[in-house]
Amino acid sequence: MESKVIKNLFCSEYLWDYLKDLKTVGVLKRDKEKKVIEIGVPKGIVASIIPTTNPTSTALFKSIISIKGRNTTVISPHPRAKKCIQRAAQIMHQAAVDAGAPEGCIGCLSYPTLEATHELMKHKYTSVILATGGSGLVKAAYSSGKPALGVGPGNAPAYIDPSADILHAVSAILMSQTFDWGTICSTEQSIVAHRIVAPRVLKELARQKAYICSPEEIRLLEKGIVGSAGHGLNAEIVGKSPVFIANLCGFQVPEDTTALVAPYSGIGRGYPLSMEKLSPILAFYECDSLEDGMDKCRRLLEYGGTGHTLAIHAQDEDVILEMSMALPAYRIVINSPTVQGAIGYATNLVPSMSLGCGAPGNNIIAQNINALDLIDIKRVAWVKEGFVKPLVSQEDGQSFLSRESYVHSSHGTGASVSQTSPIQDVALSRPKSPKESLSPLSEKEIESILKKANLKNKDGY
Repeated sequence: MESKVIKNLFCSEYLWDYLKDLKTVGVLKRDKEKKVIEIGVPKGIVASIIPTTNPTSTALFKSIISIKGRNTTVISPHPRAKKCIQRAAQIMHQAAVDAGAPEGCIGCLSYPTLEATHELMKHKYTSVILATGGSGLVKAAYSSGKPALGVGPGNAPAYIDPSADILHAVSAILMSQTFDWGTICSTEQSIVAHRIVAPRVLKELARQKAYICSPEEIRLLEKGIVGSAGHGLNAEIVGKSPVFIANLCGFQVPEDTTALVAPYSGIGRGYPLSMEKLSPILAFYECDSLEDGMDKCRRLLEYGGTGHTLAIHAQDEDVILEMSMALPAYRIVINSPTVQGAIGYATNLVPSMSLGCGAPGNNIIAQNINALDLIDIKRVAWVKEGFVKPLVSQEDGQSFLSRESYVHSSHGTGASVSQTSPIQDVALSRPKSPKESLSPLSEKEIESILKKANLKNKDGY
């Protein structure tokens, strides 16, 4: 419950501290040197799709960033969390109206269904879709014919380098695992530890009450976390405690267990613990080198988390930069819990509950989505000095703008104006045509070329 309260505070008070001085309306910027003014205008009606994993916090977040840009928003709650989302929308609407916003600025579907959500996304008055949910829903948003800001799933690995502070690294990882039991998509799903420090990491995990699973318990976990259809995630484990998950899978752990750690080797299909689990379960991998560690992190990211989040625990900046340059993640948090770091709570990233994954993650946006992504910007630009020149002389009416002077004036050089007419100038400077500059091939030469190319001269040319 404490984690849920913190999420709500983060998406209201903490978010507002970031937004309150952010200009989103009217003149945003004046560049006196370049003579350009930027003006912010609202996109209009935002269709806000809310997931079941972070229901009230995401509803608060999307309502606030919409209103900040003078947009209205219509919320589509996940059916499994509709009551708390609807109540959050009511509270936000009343607070907005009390502060002077118009009635109806925040709305919420009363009977959320898949059909209703699709109708909202395609509605003629919907201006933009802010989609947080499963990959199918995000694809539907992109296919709706409306502009859409979608996000992707996370399968965040945490790499622990030999240069890392092991106590700090393990503490950060378990801080994520115990925060609402892993429901935020940036939660670490696996640890990739260099073999030099792997035994120390496991020892510190156990000291901080993480439970190291036996091979038999790992097999039970693999079976228990998979959905009833034999693939995908069993929704019953999402956001549940290690004790609950262990009982569900058929084994027992101490009541104060902070996470379930499974020493593992495989990645991808056939290895369920390598996927996104949205629960306090950590697959634990050892790597023989930095290159091996990078390879494992890449494969984990590409198995359901491309473009999302990576944690690096290291003091060696060369290691940090090499991994950051090479791996497909757009939030790379250093020596930080991935949950609080990726959303901008433990780091100075933009505060957000909607984390874009860029083109590799099939998203149009790679950054943390916020209020500026829900406005359009007009740009008012003055002509460059000296760009416009008269086409005829004021004295004798003779045309005098040449191509050369046009090029100079377009760069603002103020070069002297040629007395040659535009037509004469173009005629004098145009390149020669192929007929003028090249001698034609003879019929024999053409025939020889065609024979060499093994072509038949059917058209007689």
